[in-house]
Amino acid sequence: MLTVVALLVGLGVGAVLSGVWLRASSGSSVRRSEDERRRLVADAEREAETIRREALVEAREGAVKLRADVESEVRDRQLEVAKVEERIAQREAEVDQKLVEVTRREQGIGDREVHLKQLQDEEKASRERAIGELERISGMTQGEAKSAMLERSQDLVRHELARSVRQMEEEARGEARRRARALVADALQRVAASHTAETTVTVVELASDDMKGRIIGREGRNIRALEHLTGVDVIVDDTPHAVVLSSFDGIRREIAKLTLEKLIEDGRIHPARIEEMYYQSKTELDEQVHQAGTQAVFEANCGELNEELVMVLGRLRYRTSYGQNVLKHTLEVVHLAGIMAAELGAGVKTAKRAALLHDIGKAMTHEVDGSHALVSAQLARRYGESDGVVHAIEAHHYEVQPQTVEAVLLITADAISASRPGARGESLEHYIKRLSALEEIATSKAGVAKAYALQAGREIRVIVEPTEVDDDGTALLSYEIARQIEDQLEYPGQVKVIVIRESRSIEVAK
Repeated sequence: MLTVVALLVGLGVGAVLSGVWLRASSGSSVRRSEDERRRLVADAEREAETIRREALVEAREGAVKLRADVESEVRDRQLEVAKVEERIAQREAEVDQKLVEVTRREQGIGDREVHLKQLQDEEKASRERAIGELERISGMTQGEAKSAMLERSQDLVRHELARSVRQMEEEARGEARRRARALVADALQRVAASHTAETTVTVVELASDDMKGRIIGREGRNIRALEHLTGVDVIVDDTPHAVVLSSFDGIRREIAKLTLEKLIEDGRIHPARIEEMYYQSKTELDEQVHQAGTQAVFEANCGELNEELVMVLGRLRYRTSYGQNVLKHTLEVVHLAGIMAAELGAGVKTAKRAALLHDIGKAMTHEVDGSHALVSAQLARRYGESDGVVHAIEAHHYEVQPQTVEAVLLITADAISASRPGARGESLEHYIKRLSALEEIATSKAGVAKAYALQAGREIRVIVEPTEVDDDGTALLSYEIARQIEDQLEYPGQVKVIVIRESRSIEVAK
């Protein structure tokens, strides 16, 4: 216990002594801190004074330097202004000098204009004196001289034009003849077609003349029934062993022929039997028409055709144009157009299809309005043919102007087929009118003495007065006649115009 008390007492005494020591130590530290503070403040004040003095010195030096710089810049600007003023003064002096020169030139130009006016007046007076002297020497006025010079120039131009026309036509004609002959000759040689002239009557052969009475029947009832059903005229005359069927419709004539042949073969001829044989014959003819159309499409070799068009095309077998069978003519045109299109590099299929359908309108009845070319074009368009085919069809008789090579080839092939010798018949009256029209066109020209149409109108020879038409005039005259024939008349093929003056001749082919 005493030990514990002693320990506690010792701890208390130690604590008191420690507190006394700590108080003494803290007092001395405070004094030292205060002294240090005073020293630092004094140092800071001394340093601030030093900095203030240095800043004042630097500010004074900067002000002096800035003033020097400003004064230097002012001096430089004054020098630049002086230079600019000097240049302006120099430019003003140059402008004044140029103004003086311009004024002097204007004065010179005015003097020249006055002098030029004087010279022009003098030149005009001299020209008038010269013209008057020329009129006095030549004995012609100025207007008469102009007319003479113009007439002379026209003569010279006319001669040059005639010479150029003759030269160009000869060159073009030679080249065209060479190419056309080769092309047409090749086409014609490869298309050998026979031509037979058909009429409006069909003859039915009889085994004996006794059959004529049976055909007529009691009181003519058989022949009346036959004519009523077929729509043809049955002519029973004195011709031995023959009965004539007459009609402008080839299909009706063919049906009547088949009906009459069946009746003759059967031997039973009465109205009921006639009607029965008529409908049988009509059915057979429809089959023949379809076969003819199918065969034509096969021979044309230009692709498939609508069945309706095939039937209409087959009916052309029983149609004629100027005595020429239309279906044979159509196939011939197809081959000609195809050959020429191949030679020229044109559309062969288009040319062939247009040629195959170009006359199909002739198979239609009179109830369809319009020319056969337009009707054919309408049918082709209705059944889906191309625009090129339709245009060539409607242009082959110039209902519209041809715009494609195929259309021109169709026109040419159609003309070639129609103009073959013996292809088509022609009435004497029409033949004479054609020759007369050719001769009238030629004789209507000034200087023509006589004109003769030769070779069935394929050539016309014109004889001119040598005192009225010179060599150049013959070239122009032949050209004018050929163009007038082309404009006023329509011919298949060409018409050669030959103008004869003394021993010379000029020809132009149309």
